[in-house]
Amino acid sequence: MPLPSGGTWPPRTHQPIQQQYAVLDAWYQGDNERLAALYGDPRGNGVPANRPSQYRGGVIGRAARWFWGAPTPAGEKLTKLHIPVASDIATMSSDLLFSEPPSITVENPQTQERIDDMLPSLQATLLEGAEVGAALGGYYLRAVWDTSVAERPWLAAVHADAAVPEWRWGKLFAVTFWRIIETEDDVCLWHLERHEPGAILHGLYKGKPSDLGNSLPLTAHPETAALQPAIPTGLERCTAVYVPNMKPNRAWRNYPAGANLGRSDFDGPVLGLFDALDEVWTSWMRDIRIGKGRVHVPASYLQSQGRGQGSYFDPDREIYEAMNVLGGDDRMELTATQFAIRVVEHKETAAELLHAILRATGYSAQSFGLDGEVAITATEVAAKERRSLTTRSRKGLYTVPELASAIEMLLELEAKLFPGQAVTPELPTIVLADSVSPDMQQLAATAELMRRAEAASDETLVQMLHPDWDDKQVQAEVKAIADSRPDPVADPFALPGDMVGPGQEGEDPGQQDGPPAGQE
Repeated sequence: MPLPSGGTWPPRTHQPIQQQYAVLDAWYQGDNERLAALYGDPRGNGVPANRPSQYRGGVIGRAARWFWGAPTPAGEKLTKLHIPVASDIATMSSDLLFSEPPSITVENPQTQERIDDMLPSLQATLLEGAEVGAALGGYYLRAVWDTSVAERPWLAAVHADAAVPEWRWGKLFAVTFWRIIETEDDVCLWHLERHEPGAILHGLYKGKPSDLGNSLPLTAHPETAALQPAIPTGLERCTAVYVPNMKPNRAWRNYPAGANLGRSDFDGPVLGLFDALDEVWTSWMRDIRIGKGRVHVPASYLQSQGRGQGSYFDPDREIYEAMNVLGGDDRMELTATQFAIRVVEHKETAAELLHAILRATGYSAQSFGLDGEVAITATEVAAKERRSLTTRSRKGLYTVPELASAIEMLLELEAKLFPGQAVTPELPTIVLADSVSPDMQQLAATAELMRRAEAASDETLVQMLHPDWDDKQVQAEVKAIADSRPDPVADPFALPGDMVGPGQEGEDPGQQDGPPAGQE
């Protein structure tokens, strides 16, 4: 299918999905002004304007009266604060999956060497993709190559809000990535990159923020001048894969354009909990702000700014208010005002909201350091972080197959386009690293008990102590252990007849009962 010649972009069927991506991305970024603009029309300087829906009942009014959508009184500045819990959750999700490099193995030695070379940069790519994917519900891995940058192709992450996918039977068939290269006034330069079986297509357009406009030659802009309109890949598969965060997507499960998309960690009522937590945090800081001690004094105690100069309110001044005493007598005692700061109430409310957020997103409080007790052993850590580890395992079920497919696709592409490289395409075996390292002291004690009971071989014990080793490393260690064992020492108190075997003292194995032959 060719690239579009123009028209609305993203396509109308994907615009509701893009609107949801905009909401999720605003919470992921955590920018105060963007959140205020998202839930209230900008009035200038990032301050939302009051809308009629904010004073209305029903569903529209209730959604508009979120904390970030509440009207800002005229004459006051925006003082709402945001706690970046959403970005913390996305980072935690990425760390649980790829803080340690995954084990990627193949049969061919040359191919394994190639995978080992790409693994460090691939891990960084996966960390990026998994973090944004936790917020948006998934991410893409596409194959790219440029001999002026690297000798071999590599996998690059593309965020879900910059792609329009096409599905067949629940599998990604083709995808069009897009970006706005340049914006001036109301004019945009669009770059579209379509990955489909057999080819990668590029197009450049000049239009508006929601319209591609007219097609331009790729040479019209320096960033696309070196690209070709159509690049054959020689593969019968798409050179991009989609890695879902989790499934199903509750919001789009009955919407064909989004039914196969992954689910965000912020799905469902989590956004409302984010909003409530920001309201509590803002209220807490407001208590601190208005709870500063003030001293009220007569007007004669203050320095005049001159006749007709006016006055102003400075909340950081310790002495700020002039009080006119009845009868013109300025004599009065100094009056101090100190409002209470409700620390305990705000702290407990915020903690309960945070625990509710973590329960809804599938993570343990221990993962974020909210549990007062410190886990010492790996067993205790696993017990306290069971909820997080369960979520990690579930995400791994969706990540591993797509990652293996992406690596196989990259190897096939390298074998086609770079035949000089000794690479044999192969579907790798991927095992995600354990996010909780085992306690070596406990493993050693277990291995010792199993050896004493003669319940495990050397090979089993080595595999238990070194689960990340391959078969060659395990066999080499088993041989080294066997070679280091001393030879068995004969029992010095054994009788000669008890020592049997060739070359040992005792009865001759060839001797028979009765007298020797020829004798009676």
